[in-house]
Order: sequence, then structure tokens, then C-alpha cells
Amino acid sequence: MNMAFTHACLWTLLAFVLTWTVFYVTNRRKKATKLADTVAEEHKDSDADVIIVGAGIGGSALAYALAKDGRQVHVIERDMREPERMMGEFLQPGGRLMLSKLGLQDCLEEIDAQKAIGLALYKDGKEAAAPFPVENNNFPYEPTGRCFYNGRFVQRLRQKASSLPNVKLEEGTVKSLIEEKGVIKGVTYKNKSGEEITAFAPLTVVCDGCYSNLRRSLNDNNAKVLSHQVGYISKNCRLEEPEKLHLIMAKPSYTMLYQVSSTDVRCVFELFPDNMPSISNGEMATFVKNTIAPQVPLKLRKIFLKGIDEGAQIKTMPTKSMGATLSEKKGVILLGDAFNMRHPAVASGMMVLLSDILILRRLLNPLSNLGDANKISEIIKSFYVIRKPMSATVNTVGNAFSQLLIASTDEAKEAMRQGCYDYLSSGGFRTSGLMALLGGMNPRPLSLIYHLCLITISSIRQLLSPFPSPLGIWQSLKLFGLSIQMLIPHLKAEGFSQMFFPTYAAAYRKSYMATTAL
Repeated sequence: MNMAFTHACLWTLLAFVLTWTVFYVTNRRKKATKLADTVAEEHKDSDADVIIVGAGIGGSALAYALAKDGRQVHVIERDMREPERMMGEFLQPGGRLMLSKLGLQDCLEEIDAQKAIGLALYKDGKEAAAPFPVENNNFPYEPTGRCFYNGRFVQRLRQKASSLPNVKLEEGTVKSLIEEKGVIKGVTYKNKSGEEITAFAPLTVVCDGCYSNLRRSLNDNNAKVLSHQVGYISKNCRLEEPEKLHLIMAKPSYTMLYQVSSTDVRCVFELFPDNMPSISNGEMATFVKNTIAPQVPLKLRKIFLKGIDEGAQIKTMPTKSMGATLSEKKGVILLGDAFNMRHPAVASGMMVLLSDILILRRLLNPLSNLGDANKISEIIKSFYVIRKPMSATVNTVGNAFSQLLIASTDEAKEAMRQGCYDYLSSGGFRTSGLMALLGGMNPRPLSLIYHLCLITISSIRQLLSPFPSPLGIWQSLKLFGLSIQMLIPHLKAEGFSQMFFPTYAAAYRKSYMATTAL
């Protein structure tokens, strides 16, 4: 009786275990199948090697470059209409060289781009020319820049990128990055129809401009607003010297006119946050007429006022500065204004961006696939270091040059400003050397230090002329301090060793001189 009961219990227990095992295995299989179906659904139409957020100049150029190297590229752009921007309208000679190395030089055609051979400088009734150096053995390209409507250039780049079969250019708004254990796997976005979609790729490039919504999820880098650019278009007119950018050292800062198309002239000037007249109530137009226009040379004034008199739309754009900071997350990289910004006085943002694309492309090229997150992370770290000799030089130049353009009642500051004008207008190796630096034709840190030192010495000489006085000596010391302030903090912030260490400089030159035959 007891034995029979024991056997019954054992058989019951065995049956329960077998039933539970079958149920568990079946349930696990169902979950695995469901998970596989979910993953397959998520990855449907998401077989890209690279996702690029933003199809501006950087996103479009990078998409084209990577696609030419055989990558599958998915570009997501918030608004595919032609942008209407006031910035990004001048490409330095160095930027044109980089554009050609990416195979995109034809994007400057059919947009009515205007040739620029250098600067025309104006200060206190004087005028001087500062052309880009024609004879430069270190610069293997035509030493001229191009002025154009930014939106037209962007559209040409988008057309060029989307012409490749392995580029998917889609209109949509990226809502967030998909992260898993510190690795960015892709993005969540809403397409044009309003559907929320997830897209996956081993590398995500955030290239969505100075107002990037994704930057804050990758690092705590914040942009600093330095001033505001105020501008408008004078239509149906042509400058007396259309091949020059006309730079006026006015008050409170610089004013500039340049031929943005064969029939239109861009007029732009800098104001500071504590002195911003209202546009909506007409105060800005009155300010332009009464304060800025009288400082514009007579030969330019009629064109400068034409846009205001005809009711042209006045736009403002904040001038921002932001150092480059790498994200600690893997599988992602920031580019363009989402990554690094400097004062637009040197008009070098696009040049730095195209340089960054050349470097990143060369570093990624040897990889047959981008699936190794650790390897990609090492490449991104190398990219950050290799870009420094050029980007840090341009950033420091932008800061220094913008400060030299600000009018001041301080005798030392004004002497430095006058010294800059005299240096640029002196001709010879001084003008050619500094213009080569500004134009990205010789973007070397030592060249920056050399020219800034010469400007400082020249300015001090003026303060001590015709003979030293106690006040002159004091102002000279202040001027020397200003020069140090313009240089040292920025060199330190950018990374002194990365800028000047020979290995990094050689690595940058290798990328800079690389051809499109990758």
C-alpha cells in the first residue's frame, strides 16, 4: 500500500516535471521567435553602414564620400527644401581644395557662385588690397574663394549625394538616439508621413548644425554666444570690385559687403547683445541708416543702403563659439557646427568641416565593415587628434581676428587693431602669409604664432614712436598682454601638444594631401 502510494507520487511528480519542461521550452521558443521577428521588423530597410543626421553641407558631402567608398549610407534630413541662411556663403581657397579632393568641386557650378580673389580693406578713410597669394608652392590649387547662396550650394550637394545608388536621402525628424550599454545603435525618427521608425547602423554621424538637439545627449558641450551677425541682400546691383570681399573696420565692429550672386550683394555687420535694435518696429533699419551707413565708403554706400531702402528682409544670426569635445559613447560622432564652432569673421567653418570629412573618410577606408564598436571608437579618437593642427589653428585665428576687428576706446586695443590693418595692407610676405593663413592655404600653428607676433611687434613699435614715453611703455605692455590673451588660453584649450607635436602634424598633412583615389 505504501509502496503503491510512493510510486504514484513519483509518477505524478515526473509527469509534472515533463509537462513543465515542455511548456518552458515551448514558451522560450515562442519568445525567441517573437524577438527575432521584432528585431527583423526593426531592421527592415535599415541595412545602412552609416546613418547621418542632417543633410546640410557636412551631411551631404560625407554621404557622398562614404558612398563612393562603397558604404551604404542613410541620410535623414528634417527639411529638404532649399535653406535660406545668411551664413556659410563663402568658401575659402583651402575649402575649395578639400571640396575637389572629395570629388564635389562641380557643386559650385550652376549656382551663380562668384569668384573671390581676396579682401578690400577700409579703415578711417583709407583703402588697401589684401589678395590671396597667387604664388604658393605649398598650395596645389587655384588660390581663389567662392561666394554663393548657401541654400543653392546645399541643394547641389544633396543632388550629388542622392545620385549614388547606395545613398538613401530621406526627409524626417530624428527624435532620439538608440543606445545600448553605452553604444549608439541607431536613431528613432518620424518620417514625412508622421510614422515613427527605428533605423540601425554601426556608425551614426550627428551633423545637424549649431542648433543640434542631439548634442546634449552625447556630451555637455554648450555654445557661447559672442555677438550677432545682422544682414540683408541688396538686389539687382553689382559692386565696383565684385571679386573682392569688402571689409570695413567700422564701429562697433566690422561691416562687410560681397557679391553673393551675379546680381545680388550681401551686406552684413556685427552687433553685440547689449546693443541690438529691434527689427520688427523699424529701429534696426534706422540704426543702419544713421549709424552704420555713414561709416561705409562712398563707393559702397549706395549699394549698402539699397537693400534697406527697398525693404529687404533683415536677418540676425547669433555668432557662437564652441570647442570640440568627443562623446564618451561609442558608435557615434559629431561633425560640423554640432561639434565645433568658431567666430565667422574668418569664414572658415565649411573649410574645417570639409577637412574633417577628408580625415574621417581616410581613417574609415581600410575597414571592410564598421561593426566593431571598439575599433570605430579608436578611429574617432584618432580623428579628434589628427584634425587639431588645422582646426585649432583656424579656431584660434577666428578668435584673434574677430577681436582685432572690434573698435575700442582703449589705446592699446585700438593700436592692435590699427596694427592688424597696417600688416594686412603692407604687401609682400606679410600680406601673402596672413592671407594664406586666413584662406586655409597654409593652416599651420607656427604660421599663426609667427604672424600674430609680427602684428604685436609692429603695433608696439607704433606706440613707442617717435620715442618711448612712460605712457607709451605702459600701453605697449597692455598690448603685449592682449596678444597673449588672444593666443595662450585658446592654444591651451585646443591642446598645445596636439597642435604642435610633429607626429600629429604629419598625420594631418597626410589626410590633407590625400587624393580622391581612396
